[in-house]
Amino acid sequence: MENQADIKQSIREWWASYPMTYGSEHGVTTYLKEDGTNVQVEIGSREFFETADKTFYGWNESKHNEKGYFGKIFNYDKYVGKSVLEVGCGMGCMAMNWANHGARVTAVDLNPVAVSMTKKRFEIFDLDGDIREADGERLPFEDNAFDYAYSWGVLHHSPNTKQSVAELYRVVRPGASVGVMLYHRRSLMYRFLTEYVDGYVNMESQFLNPLELASRYADGDRREGNPHTWPVTKQEVYTRLFAQFRNVRIDMLGTEVELILNQWARNLGTNLPRPLLDACIRRWGWSLWITAEK
Repeated sequence: MENQADIKQSIREWWASYPMTYGSEHGVTTYLKEDGTNVQVEIGSREFFETADKTFYGWNESKHNEKGYFGKIFNYDKYVGKSVLEVGCGMGCMAMNWANHGARVTAVDLNPVAVSMTKKRFEIFDLDGDIREADGERLPFEDNAFDYAYSWGVLHHSPNTKQSVAELYRVVRPGASVGVMLYHRRSLMYRFLTEYVDGYVNMESQFLNPLELASRYADGDRREGNPHTWPVTKQEVYTRLFAQFRNVRIDMLGTEVELILNQWARNLGTNLPRPLLDACIRRWGWSLWITAEK
């Protein structure tokens, strides 16, 4: 059985080999254009960042507003001149938005490719930020160091998500807030596509345990070898992961729900009245957006 250090190294190496580029395949820098053709861009170039961002923003269109990208979930105005930490910065898109809105940004990632790409992004777009390689389970910062901390779709890849959340608690100031997006184990994405279609219908569960099944089919676009992806439940958020925080709130995000319902029956999700679709998202969405206060 692998120990924690070996698992952590496997996670680091896998995500370095297949970084979150938002390409036509996970980890590649080929993108589908509007005219149906593919375009290949050089990773780390301005074109790469702009192309990857366009895809990422498109996936999350419902979270943007007049304040900017992700303006519905991030209060940029409140943190102008304040210290903001991102754990798991990926290619640096979200960190860039915070820097553009005047925050003092610190961004960390276990993956050295993510760190180098985020540094490159900040150089290209002439932004200031402290970008460094670090383990979310052992953050290299003093207690009470940040005014706000967040993590988007990362900590479910940690072998010890509870410890990573505890580190967020430790490094923010008393009264400060955190925001964390974690995958949802009671979602349509997991229950229908991962457990039922891939696990039962395709009989993957005959040779993959639940963690291996989730890791293969819950992220990485079905790339082989994803070492660790384990979605959580709302109950686990309240009673185990965020028990030390105050005012814990979960908002369900689920842009994928319509597409999954369309797989059940032709255009079912598309033709569903919006109030009913929103009700499905609130119950079975793939992403839990968790906010809490220290």
